[in-house]
Amino acid sequence: MNLRDLKYLVALADHKHFGRAAASCFVSQPTLSTQIRKLEEELGLPLVERAPRKVMLTPAGQEAAARARVIVAEVEQLKEAARRSRDPEAGTVRLGIFPTLGPYLLPHVIPRIRSRFPELELLLVEEKSDVLLERLREGKLDAALLALPVIDDQLHAEFLFEEPFLLAVSGRHPLATREHLDVQELATQKLLLLEDGHCLRDQALEVCRLFGANEKSEFRATSLETLRQMVAADVGITLLPSLSVQPPVPRSNNICLIDFVGEGRPSRRIAMIWRRSSAMNEFLMELAEQFKRLPDALFTLEALAPANGDAATPPTPVLNG
Repeated sequence: MNLRDLKYLVALADHKHFGRAAASCFVSQPTLSTQIRKLEEELGLPLVERAPRKVMLTPAGQEAAARARVIVAEVEQLKEAARRSRDPEAGTVRLGIFPTLGPYLLPHVIPRIRSRFPELELLLVEEKSDVLLERLREGKLDAALLALPVIDDQLHAEFLFEEPFLLAVSGRHPLATREHLDVQELATQKLLLLEDGHCLRDQALEVCRLFGANEKSEFRATSLETLRQMVAADVGITLLPSLSVQPPVPRSNNICLIDFVGEGRPSRRIAMIWRRSSAMNEFLMELAEQFKRLPDALFTLEALAPANGDAATPPTPVLNG
């Protein structure tokens, strides 16, 4: 038994197909199949159910694959620790980020990271939060940016920033003339939300639960940009994270943004999450600092205020619809 064979087993568990597993390991299918059989012979029991069109792991195979995944991840951590010892600020970091945050946060922080860590190779993975958590636990990611709370004793959560929500309405909506809104006024509103699986949907539903708003269930968006288009078309109103309306997101007169005032202002808390056992703990703390140093203006509407004397611009900040 060797590390290579364990990697083959993990690849087969991931892909459920000999050909795709072999391709992911950069070997031929017969090579991978032969090594899996040798592993079965060494362990003395079948690990794989072989069928013409699909591959399934036996219960023993599933347990072996789970243990192999831990071993492979630990070896990678060992290699990474050695690289960090040679040069603490070089090497590769696999960072996960969820879709309603990544496109809006990264333009503001990537230049800062490149300046601070010029030798760092930052590999970004955009997935929904539950997928990121699974990959993080399996060792496929070094860290992930997620919305709190994340409850797992095996994971460390380093708080980065709190991102307020803004109410987005079309220019034809009765609330379009408002500059501020008490969150209690949401009680009479129906909100457009994302489809199941997005953490932003869960966060918006929590706001609805707290303040008596309801979901406009006739439509669920597949992305934040689709949600934005539906608001611009006057189909409904929604909550948008503050980073999603900041430059370089372009502006237009189709959507009006309203800030919340008073107690209970809706927001989400973003943290960098990584395994407590990670050999990269010290470096990830330094990387997290770059996210903590984002300017406060990114989380307000002040940066979107129209220029003085621009009579053609509506009094309420707007963004591209």
